[in-house]
Amino acid sequence: MSIKILHIDSNNPILWQQLEDAGFENHADFKSSKEEIEAKIQDYNGIVIRSRFKIDKTFLDKATNLQFIARVGAGLESIDCDYAESKGIHLIAAPEGNRNAVAEHSLGVILSLFNNLNQADAEIKSGQWNRESNRGHELDGKTVGIIGYGNMGKAFAKKLRGFETEVLFYDILENIGDENATQVSLQELQQKADVLSLHLPWTPETDKMVNADFINAFAKPFWIINTSRGKNIVTDDLVAAMKSKKILGAGLDVLEYEKLSFETLFQDKNTPEAFQYLLEAKNALLTPHIAGWTFESHERLAQVIVDKIKAVYSG
Repeated sequence: MSIKILHIDSNNPILWQQLEDAGFENHADFKSSKEEIEAKIQDYNGIVIRSRFKIDKTFLDKATNLQFIARVGAGLESIDCDYAESKGIHLIAAPEGNRNAVAEHSLGVILSLFNNLNQADAEIKSGQWNRESNRGHELDGKTVGIIGYGNMGKAFAKKLRGFETEVLFYDILENIGDENATQVSLQELQQKADVLSLHLPWTPETDKMVNADFINAFAKPFWIINTSRGKNIVTDDLVAAMKSKKILGAGLDVLEYEKLSFETLFQDKNTPEAFQYLLEAKNALLTPHIAGWTFESHERLAQVIVDKIKAVYSG
Protein backbone atom coordinates (compact mmCIF):
# COMPACT_ATOMS: atom_id res chain seq x y z
CA MET A 1 0.00 0.00 0.00
CA SER A 2 1.31 3.43 -0.93
CA ILE A 3 1.91 5.79 2.01
CA LYS A 4 0.32 9.14 1.15
CA ILE A 5 1.95 12.21 2.70
CA LEU A 6 0.49 15.70 2.75
CA HIS A 7 3.01 18.56 2.91
CA ILE A 8 1.37 21.75 4.19
CA ASP A 9 4.53 23.90 4.37
CA SER A 10 7.38 24.32 1.91
CA ASN A 11 10.73 22.81 2.85
CA ASN A 12 14.07 21.98 1.30
CA PRO A 13 13.39 20.04 -1.93
CA ILE A 14 15.49 17.07 -0.83
CA LEU A 15 12.71 16.14 1.60
CA TRP A 16 10.16 15.70 -1.15
CA GLN A 17 12.60 14.08 -3.57
CA GLN A 18 14.03 11.53 -1.16
CA LEU A 19 10.58 10.53 0.09
CA GLU A 20 9.45 10.08 -3.50
CA ASP A 21 12.55 8.03 -4.29
CA ALA A 22 11.75 5.83 -1.28
CA GLY A 23 8.29 5.06 -2.65
CA PHE A 24 6.13 7.49 -0.67
CA GLU A 25 3.34 9.38 -2.44
CA ASN A 26 3.73 13.16 -1.90
CA HIS A 27 0.98 15.75 -2.08
CA ALA A 28 1.28 19.47 -1.34
CA ASP A 29 -1.20 22.07 -0.13
CA PHE A 30 0.43 25.29 1.07
CA LYS A 31 -2.61 27.56 0.83
CA SER A 32 -5.78 25.88 2.11
CA SER A 33 -7.20 26.82 5.50
CA LYS A 34 -7.02 24.48 8.48
CA GLU A 35 -10.69 23.60 7.94
CA GLU A 36 -10.07 22.76 4.29
CA ILE A 37 -7.13 20.54 5.23
CA GLU A 38 -9.29 18.82 7.87
CA ALA A 39 -11.87 17.99 5.21
CA LYS A 40 -9.38 15.81 3.32
CA ILE A 41 -6.85 14.71 5.93
CA GLN A 42 -8.53 11.30 6.24
CA ASP A 43 -7.02 10.48 2.85
CA TYR A 44 -3.45 10.72 4.17
CA ASN A 45 -1.16 8.53 6.24
CA GLY A 46 1.36 11.23 7.07
CA ILE A 47 1.60 15.00 7.30
CA VAL A 48 4.69 17.21 7.12
CA ILE A 49 4.41 20.61 8.79
CA ARG A 50 6.45 23.51 10.11
CA SER A 51 4.17 25.77 12.17
CA ARG A 52 1.35 26.86 9.88
CA PHE A 53 -1.46 25.97 12.28
CA LYS A 54 -2.10 23.92 15.40
CA ILE A 55 -2.70 20.19 15.08
CA ASP A 56 -5.42 19.92 17.75
CA LYS A 57 -8.01 17.33 18.80
CA THR A 58 -10.48 18.44 16.12
CA PHE A 59 -7.86 17.95 13.44
CA LEU A 60 -6.69 14.61 14.84
CA ASP A 61 -10.22 13.23 15.10
CA LYS A 62 -10.65 13.81 11.38
CA ALA A 63 -7.25 12.33 10.53
CA THR A 64 -8.54 8.77 10.80
CA ASN A 65 -5.72 7.21 8.78
CA LEU A 66 -2.84 9.31 10.03
CA GLN A 67 0.24 7.31 11.02
CA PHE A 68 2.77 10.09 11.60
CA ILE A 69 3.16 13.86 11.99
CA ALA A 70 6.58 15.22 11.04
CA ARG A 71 7.48 18.75 12.08
CA VAL A 72 10.46 20.23 10.26
CA GLY A 73 11.81 21.98 13.33
CA ALA A 74 12.89 21.38 16.89
CA GLY A 75 9.69 21.58 18.92
CA LEU A 76 6.26 19.96 18.88
CA GLU A 77 4.31 22.62 20.76
CA SER A 78 1.95 23.17 17.82
CA ILE A 79 0.70 19.57 18.18
CA ASP A 80 -1.55 18.07 20.84
CA CYS A 81 1.08 15.42 21.49
CA ASP A 82 -0.73 13.43 24.18
CA TYR A 83 -3.87 13.06 22.07
CA ALA A 84 -1.90 12.16 18.96
CA GLU A 85 0.07 9.51 20.81
CA SER A 86 -3.14 8.09 22.29
CA LYS A 87 -4.19 7.44 18.69
CA GLY A 88 -0.93 5.64 17.93
CA ILE A 89 0.42 8.45 15.73
CA HIS A 90 4.21 8.74 15.51
CA LEU A 91 5.51 12.23 16.32
CA ILE A 92 8.67 13.31 14.53
CA ALA A 93 10.78 16.43 15.08
CA ALA A 94 14.32 17.37 14.03
CA PRO A 95 16.19 19.19 16.81
CA GLU A 96 19.39 17.56 15.55
CA GLY A 97 18.95 19.45 12.30
CA ASN A 98 19.43 22.99 13.55
CA ARG A 99 21.20 22.63 16.91
CA ASN A 100 24.55 23.76 15.48
CA ALA A 101 22.96 26.80 13.88
CA VAL A 102 21.29 27.78 17.17
CA ALA A 103 24.56 27.31 19.07
CA GLU A 104 26.53 29.50 16.66
CA HIS A 105 23.81 32.17 16.71
CA SER A 106 23.74 32.20 20.52
CA LEU A 107 27.49 32.67 20.68
CA GLY A 108 27.35 35.44 18.09
CA VAL A 109 24.67 37.27 20.06
CA ILE A 110 26.68 37.16 23.28
CA LEU A 111 29.83 38.47 21.60
CA SER A 112 27.86 41.20 19.85
CA LEU A 113 26.24 42.35 23.09
CA PHE A 114 29.49 42.19 25.04
CA ASN A 115 31.32 44.28 22.45
CA ASN A 116 28.50 46.65 21.46
CA LEU A 117 28.89 45.58 17.84
CA ASN A 118 25.37 46.48 16.71
CA GLN A 119 25.47 49.83 18.53
CA ALA A 120 28.96 50.73 17.28
CA ASP A 121 28.07 49.81 13.70
CA ALA A 122 24.96 52.00 13.78
CA GLU A 123 26.90 54.92 15.26
CA ILE A 124 29.67 54.81 12.67
CA LYS A 125 27.12 54.63 9.86
CA SER A 126 25.49 57.76 11.28
CA GLY A 127 28.82 59.61 11.39
CA GLN A 128 29.80 59.02 15.03
CA TRP A 129 33.17 57.68 16.19
CA ASN A 130 32.71 56.75 19.85
CA ARG A 131 35.39 54.55 21.38
CA GLU A 132 34.96 54.92 25.14
CA SER A 133 31.18 54.50 25.17
CA ASN A 134 31.64 51.28 23.20
CA ARG A 135 34.26 49.74 25.48
CA GLY A 136 33.31 46.06 25.71
CA HIS A 137 33.46 43.07 28.03
CA GLU A 138 35.31 39.79 27.59
CA LEU A 139 33.54 36.45 27.80
CA ASP A 140 36.59 34.80 29.39
CA GLY A 141 36.22 34.63 33.15
CA LYS A 142 32.43 34.77 33.06
CA THR A 143 29.98 32.10 34.18
CA VAL A 144 27.45 31.09 31.53
CA GLY A 145 24.22 29.50 32.74
CA ILE A 146 22.16 27.38 30.37
CA ILE A 147 18.58 26.39 31.10
CA GLY A 148 17.55 23.37 29.05
CA TYR A 149 20.28 20.86 28.22
CA GLY A 150 18.86 19.06 25.23
CA ASN A 151 20.13 19.25 21.68
CA MET A 152 20.41 23.05 21.63
CA GLY A 153 21.84 23.53 25.10
CA LYS A 154 24.48 20.85 24.59
CA ALA A 155 25.51 22.25 21.22
CA PHE A 156 25.88 25.74 22.73
CA ALA A 157 27.97 24.46 25.64
CA LYS A 158 30.27 22.75 23.15
CA LYS A 159 30.82 26.05 21.34
CA LEU A 160 31.89 27.67 24.61
CA ARG A 161 34.82 25.27 25.04
CA GLY A 162 37.10 27.73 23.26
CA PHE A 163 36.59 30.28 26.03
CA GLU A 164 37.83 30.33 29.61
CA THR A 165 34.32 30.24 31.02
CA GLU A 166 32.50 28.23 33.65
CA VAL A 167 29.48 26.64 32.01
CA LEU A 168 26.61 25.55 34.25
CA PHE A 169 23.22 24.22 33.29
CA TYR A 170 19.87 23.43 34.84
CA ASP A 171 17.50 20.82 33.46
CA ILE A 172 14.52 18.90 34.82
CA LEU A 173 16.25 15.64 33.82
CA GLU A 174 18.88 14.42 36.26
CA ASN A 175 22.48 13.32 35.69
CA ILE A 176 22.92 14.57 32.14
CA GLY A 177 26.09 16.62 32.62
CA ASP A 178 29.05 16.08 30.32
CA GLU A 179 32.56 17.38 29.69
CA ASN A 180 31.18 20.70 28.41
CA ALA A 181 28.94 21.78 31.30
CA THR A 182 28.18 21.04 34.93
CA GLN A 183 24.64 20.34 36.06
CA VAL A 184 23.49 22.42 39.05
CA SER A 185 20.27 23.40 40.76
CA LEU A 186 18.38 26.39 39.45
CA GLN A 187 19.25 28.23 42.66
CA GLU A 188 22.99 27.67 42.18
CA LEU A 189 22.78 28.79 38.57
CA GLN A 190 21.00 31.97 39.66
CA GLN A 191 23.70 32.63 42.24
CA LYS A 192 26.64 32.29 39.84
CA ALA A 193 25.58 33.18 36.28
CA ASP A 194 26.79 36.27 34.43
CA VAL A 195 25.03 35.16 31.26
CA LEU A 196 21.77 33.21 30.95
CA SER A 197 20.92 31.37 27.75
CA LEU A 198 17.51 29.74 27.33
CA HIS A 199 17.19 26.52 25.31
CA LEU A 200 13.72 25.41 26.34
CA PRO A 201 10.57 24.10 24.71
CA TRP A 202 7.37 26.05 25.25
CA THR A 203 5.27 24.05 27.69
CA PRO A 204 2.83 24.90 30.51
CA GLU A 205 5.82 24.63 32.87
CA THR A 206 8.05 27.02 30.91
CA ASP A 207 5.36 29.51 29.84
CA LYS A 208 6.22 32.92 31.36
CA MET A 209 8.97 31.26 33.38
CA VAL A 210 11.28 34.26 33.18
CA ASN A 211 9.27 36.75 35.19
CA ALA A 212 10.13 39.35 37.83
CA ASP A 213 10.59 36.80 40.63
CA PHE A 214 12.80 34.62 38.44
CA ILE A 215 14.96 37.57 37.39
CA ASN A 216 15.30 38.99 40.89
CA ALA A 217 16.52 35.61 42.17
CA PHE A 218 19.82 36.17 40.32
CA ALA A 219 22.59 37.32 42.62
CA LYS A 220 24.33 39.46 40.00
CA PRO A 221 23.26 41.64 37.09
CA PHE A 222 23.34 39.44 33.99
CA TRP A 223 22.90 39.25 30.25
CA ILE A 224 20.10 37.10 28.83
CA ILE A 225 19.89 35.26 25.50
CA ASN A 226 16.69 33.63 24.24
CA THR A 227 16.74 31.43 21.16
CA SER A 228 13.97 29.10 22.36
CA ARG A 229 10.42 30.45 22.52
CA GLY A 230 9.26 34.01 23.08
CA LYS A 231 6.50 33.16 25.52
CA ASN A 232 9.04 31.76 27.96
CA ILE A 233 9.80 35.40 28.93
CA VAL A 234 7.42 38.02 30.31
CA THR A 235 8.54 40.97 28.21
CA ASP A 236 7.21 43.61 30.62
CA ASP A 237 9.31 42.09 33.43
CA LEU A 238 12.35 41.78 31.19
CA VAL A 239 12.17 45.46 30.26
CA ALA A 240 11.69 46.52 33.89
CA ALA A 241 14.86 44.59 34.75
CA MET A 242 16.75 46.22 31.86
CA LYS A 243 15.69 49.64 33.10
CA SER A 244 16.92 48.84 36.61
CA LYS A 245 20.13 47.36 35.14
CA LYS A 246 19.46 43.98 36.74
CA ILE A 247 19.63 42.73 33.15
CA LEU A 248 22.64 44.24 31.38
CA GLY A 249 21.59 43.28 27.88
CA ALA A 250 19.16 41.04 26.02
CA GLY A 251 19.63 39.07 22.82
CA LEU A 252 16.20 37.93 21.68
CA ASP A 253 15.71 35.79 18.60
CA VAL A 254 12.15 35.06 19.69
CA LEU A 255 9.48 37.35 21.07
CA GLU A 256 6.40 36.97 23.21
CA TYR A 257 4.40 38.67 20.46
CA GLU A 258 5.07 36.15 17.68
CA LYS A 259 2.22 34.37 15.96
CA LEU A 260 2.10 30.58 16.30
CA SER A 261 3.50 30.21 12.79
CA PHE A 262 6.58 32.26 13.81
CA GLU A 263 6.28 33.99 10.44
CA THR A 264 4.92 37.32 11.71
CA LEU A 265 4.58 39.45 14.81
CA PHE A 266 1.28 40.76 16.16
CA GLN A 267 -0.90 42.68 13.74
CA ASP A 268 -2.13 45.26 16.25
CA LYS A 269 -1.64 48.91 15.39
CA ASN A 270 -0.59 49.83 18.92
CA THR A 271 2.93 48.64 19.70
CA PRO A 272 3.20 47.35 23.29
CA GLU A 273 5.23 49.70 25.46
CA ALA A 274 7.73 46.99 26.41
CA PHE A 275 8.33 46.09 22.78
CA GLN A 276 8.83 49.75 21.88
CA TYR A 277 11.51 49.94 24.57
CA LEU A 278 13.32 46.95 23.07
CA LEU A 279 13.18 48.53 19.62
CA GLU A 280 14.99 51.59 20.93
CA ALA A 281 17.34 50.04 23.52
CA LYS A 282 21.03 49.98 22.60
CA ASN A 283 21.58 46.91 24.77
CA ALA A 284 18.87 44.86 23.07
CA LEU A 285 19.72 42.78 20.02
CA LEU A 286 16.66 41.49 18.16
CA THR A 287 16.51 38.96 15.34
CA PRO A 288 13.42 37.48 13.60
CA HIS A 289 13.46 33.84 14.82
CA ILE A 290 16.47 32.96 12.67
CA ALA A 291 18.81 31.26 15.16
CA GLY A 292 18.22 27.87 13.55
CA TRP A 293 17.51 29.30 10.10
CA THR A 294 20.72 28.81 8.11
CA PHE A 295 21.20 27.46 4.62
CA GLU A 296 22.93 24.44 6.12
CA SER A 297 20.23 23.76 8.72
CA HIS A 298 17.52 24.08 6.05
CA GLU A 299 18.97 21.05 4.31
CA ARG A 300 19.92 19.22 7.51
CA LEU A 301 16.41 19.56 8.98
CA ALA A 302 14.91 18.05 5.83
CA GLN A 303 17.38 15.17 5.87
CA VAL A 304 16.66 14.34 9.51
CA ILE A 305 12.92 14.27 8.81
CA VAL A 306 13.35 12.01 5.78
CA ASP A 307 15.49 9.61 7.76
CA LYS A 308 13.02 9.47 10.65
CA ILE A 309 9.98 8.94 8.40
CA LYS A 310 11.76 6.08 6.63
CA ALA A 311 12.70 4.61 10.00
CA VAL A 312 9.00 4.49 11.03
CA TYR A 313 8.34 2.07 8.18
CA SER A 314 11.63 0.15 8.25
CA GLY A 315 11.36 -0.70 11.95
